[in-house]
Amino acid sequence: MSGQRRPFPDTYFLFDRNPHWPENARLCDCAGHLGETSLKKPGRILLYCLGGLIVLLAVVITFTIGWRPFLGPRARATNDRKFESTPERLARGRYLVQGLLGCEVCHTESDWTQHGAPKVAGMELAGQLFPLPGFPGTLVAPNLTPDPETGSGGWSDDQIARAIREGVKHDGTTLFPIMPYAQYRNLSDEDLASVVVYLRSLRPVRNPLPHSKINFPVNYLVRSAPEPVTAAVAGPGSDQLARGKYMVSLGCGCHNTVRKLPYAGGERLAGPWGSVVSANITPDPSGISYYTEATFITALRTGYVGARKLNSIMPFGDFKNLTDEDLKAIYAYLRTLTPVKHRVDNSLPATYCRLCKQKHGAGDQN
Repeated sequence: MSGQRRPFPDTYFLFDRNPHWPENARLCDCAGHLGETSLKKPGRILLYCLGGLIVLLAVVITFTIGWRPFLGPRARATNDRKFESTPERLARGRYLVQGLLGCEVCHTESDWTQHGAPKVAGMELAGQLFPLPGFPGTLVAPNLTPDPETGSGGWSDDQIARAIREGVKHDGTTLFPIMPYAQYRNLSDEDLASVVVYLRSLRPVRNPLPHSKINFPVNYLVRSAPEPVTAAVAGPGSDQLARGKYMVSLGCGCHNTVRKLPYAGGERLAGPWGSVVSANITPDPSGISYYTEATFITALRTGYVGARKLNSIMPFGDFKNLTDEDLKAIYAYLRTLTPVKHRVDNSLPATYCRLCKQKHGAGDQN
């Protein structure tokens, strides 16, 4: 059989007894072929397992955190629009910034030891390091005055507008959602223009501040929060309930953070003002059903409900600047909400609440 090729070339040397080839060479060549074949199967299994894990990971990411933490925030490109400054816009912007939107609560240093947390004179909207216990990193409310070096002087009108309603900074990164841009999405186009016009009118204040630093992995997870606003946003018109709903959607967000408890409170607010949980503002007996219109207006102007003093994180220091007509519209709309049972009494010792999953006064009564 010497000199003939066999039907199975891989075993040629095993069966060829050609004396010109040493026996060891023939055996080693055969063993090499067999070893290579035996290693291919585990390699393929490992490859299949790796591919399966990649597919599984992709599915898990898609249906849990999504891909935004890796791709970056959804963001529209800014444009060169410039909002015309008019006396009406200037007045409306001041009214919103110093009242309903409560911008000074975060962007102005305050004296939290006093009732109402009065603002530090001369530092209005100049930003501050905002210490929050348990926060995953360092939070800084930036300088909104038009200082060219430390403030918003180098930002375009549309960059400011995009940050307010869409949560994307002038440099394209994500604002931490303690800035309530999710609710400011409801801000009408005209009110947005008025806010930007007012911010542009401020006296520049030089106030060097560090940048916010959010710890891993939260710094990636927050990239899912921003959403572009691409359609026109209209104002509420003159109807009282429509105006009330509009203002509540912009200024009462901390009462509406627990999905199963709409406007029934349950958000823990901890900072230099102490630690409290947002209250139930629905017309349930556990909420504010006993408030008269006069009681409501007095509470939002003074921070007192009868003899009971409200914590100053409730921005009555800003809401006192709202007109009677607007406060009445807010009250009228709140009376139309579905009553939700959830008792919160921050004057009582904190106990666990099965509804909001927080510890707060009267929690064990829910």
